Amino acid sequence: MTGGICYLSIVPVRSEPSDRSEMVNQLLFGDLLEVLEVSGNWIRIRTWHDAYEGWCDRKQIQLLTDETIEILKGSSLQVVTDITATLSTKGRPSIIVAAGSSLFSLSNGLIAGPGGDYHLTEGNAELPVCGSYEEISETASMYLNAPYLWGGKSPFGIDCSGLVQVVFKMKGINLKRDASQQATQGRLISLIEESRAGDVAFFDNEEGNIIHTGIITGMGSIIHASGSVRIDPLDHHGIYNRVEGKYSHKLRIIRRFTE
Repeated sequence: MTGGICYLSIVPVRSEPSDRSEMVNQLLFGDLLEVLEVSGNWIRIRTWHDAYEGWCDRKQIQLLTDETIEILKGSSLQVVTDITATLSTKGRPSIIVAAGSSLFSLSNGLIAGPGGDYHLTEGNAELPVCGSYEEISETASMYLNAPYLWGGKSPFGIDCSGLVQVVFKMKGINLKRDASQQATQGRLISLIEESRAGDVAFFDNEEGNIIHTGIITGMGSIIHASGSVRIDPLDHHGIYNRVEGKYSHKLRIIRRFTE
């Protein structure tokens, strides 16, 4: 028992092995993981794509052999690009999965799933390839008005770094989970005047710690999750909240993950 996969739409990842513990992350359908520890009905996991650790309810994870995991990792991967998509198979209930979910395609065109092989019957999924950098901010706009949720990664609740990570995942670019981790990746852009659509801005607090992030639109604004996913003006000072009439986040650095 060394690995597994998320075969439910969305699974909470918690800081401690308890349903009352803080949710620090979410698994989406198709996320592969390594099992680090077992504690009663809970398992401590590390996700394969970003090495993020936390606790999951053992009943919500499908355990797999190392051989099966290697087969999935070597198969063709598509990522759901609609708000939701539906996977169907004969004799079992359909599964509704969220944007950013991973679909591992088999040689016969079906998708590996719990208890059988599934067809994508509603919604779209694509190979995660980044065409133009403008596509990054366009994809992020799909999440507009999604509510903010600490640890969230879906259109039904998402945090700032989760938004950045999932959007870039759809374009084949692998980023870490937290804003402070993402701020160490990519190429540094020295001036906001040199930024373009698809660049990622990071913001710090009074102690100098990175606490927020968002995707630059290239039109003097940023898409970010703050209360909800929204578009606000951005300049060299930071994010300006028109409703409150003040800056809400202080700009620290800008990173570029596309060429």
